[in-house]
Amino acid sequence: MFPSDRIARPVAAAAVLVAGLGVAGAAQGDLEFRSADYTHVGGWARLPAHITWGNVISVDPDPDGEHVWALHRSEPPILRFDPDGNLVQTFGDGMFVRPHGFHVSHDGYVWASDQSGADGKGHQVFKFNRDGELLMTLGIAGVGAEGPDTFNGPTDIAVAGNGDIFITDGHFNNRVVKYAADGTFIKAWGRKGTAPGEFDLPHTIAIDSRGRLFVGDRSNARIQIFDQDGNFLEAWDQFGMVSGIYISADDTLYVADYQQHKALLVGSARDGSIASRIEPVNAEGIMADRHGNIFAGEVAGNMLRKFARN
Repeated sequence: MFPSDRIARPVAAAAVLVAGLGVAGAAQGDLEFRSADYTHVGGWARLPAHITWGNVISVDPDPDGEHVWALHRSEPPILRFDPDGNLVQTFGDGMFVRPHGFHVSHDGYVWASDQSGADGKGHQVFKFNRDGELLMTLGIAGVGAEGPDTFNGPTDIAVAGNGDIFITDGHFNNRVVKYAADGTFIKAWGRKGTAPGEFDLPHTIAIDSRGRLFVGDRSNARIQIFDQDGNFLEAWDQFGMVSGIYISADDTLYVADYQQHKALLVGSARDGSIASRIEPVNAEGIMADRHGNIFAGEVAGNMLRKFARN
């Protein structure tokens, strides 16, 4: 447990309409977020004085739907917040070169990937229990390569209902790798390109209620959808250059795109429609709690933001 008496950042209230969208709130100077459906909650996440925010690369909800987990590029890298934004747990100190992918599975295990390699560390995926005990390691420490037991810039993780593990090995290898629950390699698919089943920086991965895999193929500006055997099903380009994907139990699709739309997009994993957006937001990580509030991790801004559902 850590003290949570850090003063929240001031937020300027606003009630005007801009371009048909309600202003969601303001923070850091003149920055305002436009949304008809969400309100920015400034200073929600609070850190004790001895921890400094780094790049917040990813966020994911706890299975309770209330607590929020975040991965950032500072020590300690793995953070858990209560519903009021108080830091209640940390772990992972000294384990990462450059934290990147992050996932809290349905059974409460915490997964994180290390994108880079240096000094005999990196290019690995770690599985922890909720107490921060390391249970499994995939990849060879410090070895960036393409093989059944190596990665080169792993970007994200998703775990299926049966425990199968899917990893986007994306910053250099442009593939998806599938493992059994015990870490046994099953298969991999993908290479660099623009055709269906090819990738140019697969940056994020999530699973919908039907078990389909949604891969954010960022530099190709699309989401590619596959079955769990790697068969291509369809592609959607309306969500832009996708950095982060979260899919809720009811198949609401949340997307972070800081490059093309510069927004958080809320839509449907069933038909690809877009129902709402928050802009401008410079986020790569995105999630929603069980109340539909959105949380976004900013790399450039070193910040974890909350947008409350109206």
